Amino acid sequence: MTVKQLSLPQLVEQCARLGVPGIGLWREPVQAYGLEATAKLVRDAGLTVTTLCRGGFFTTASSLDDNRAAIDEAAALGTDTLVLVSGGLAPGSRDLAAARARITEAIAELAPYAGERDVRLAIEPLHPMYASDRCAVSTLDQALEIAGHFPAEQVGVTVDTYHIWWDDRAPAAVARAGAAGRIHTFQLADWTTPLPAGVLNGRGQLGDGVIDLRGWCDLVDEAGYTGPIEVELFNDELWRREGAEVLEETLARYLAV
Repeated sequence: MTVKQLSLPQLVEQCARLGVPGIGLWREPVQAYGLEATAKLVRDAGLTVTTLCRGGFFTTASSLDDNRAAIDEAAALGTDTLVLVSGGLAPGSRDLAAARARITEAIAELAPYAGERDVRLAIEPLHPMYASDRCAVSTLDQALEIAGHFPAEQVGVTVDTYHIWWDDRAPAAVARAGAAGRIHTFQLADWTTPLPAGVLNGRGQLGDGVIDLRGWCDLVDEAGYTGPIEVELFNDELWRREGAEVLEETLARYLAV
């Protein structure tokens, strides 16, 4: 999504050119290009799919079927991790506890299915400003509480700096997640102010904001995480630029921070 202006073939070509070994894919462009075609495209270029995004949104009656399809897609792409954006309040509800209970119940239905296909579910806590409509799971502590009901090889968490940098309890939660083998993916984005009017697309380029990205990398390293590090930027200004240029800049910023 950082360079969604690139087609999948362009993205694969540019990542291979720059020595970026893996790509975190989103379901919509994969479905548009074709699941089998995408898997072959990435495989033939010698790249890996680090994660598939996203499952979740457990507020609708059809969500379980859609999430089973997402798990199947992840397996077909050769990634072991499906990121979950769990969904917010049910329509007309003001009950956050009920929303989190519903999320736990849905994951209980999906975890064995995912485990049978060697796919892990990575619960991503989102910043509290998204709690009503996108994700009632707002902290790593909440995500770990849900994940703790299930085997670590089936359910863990996503550590995304954009969403948890503000939480003074998050560093300890990262350590606990690492000790339990539940850090299933680690994502970087910066927090810039003032936020744009379209808050959803306000993730800052690495180094442009206030997050101690190096410090978060150290925390995750110390927790024992050795998997891929993704950069996930939703940013209208970046999307208006030439994609290969943005990718080159993002890689340079990643190495710098």
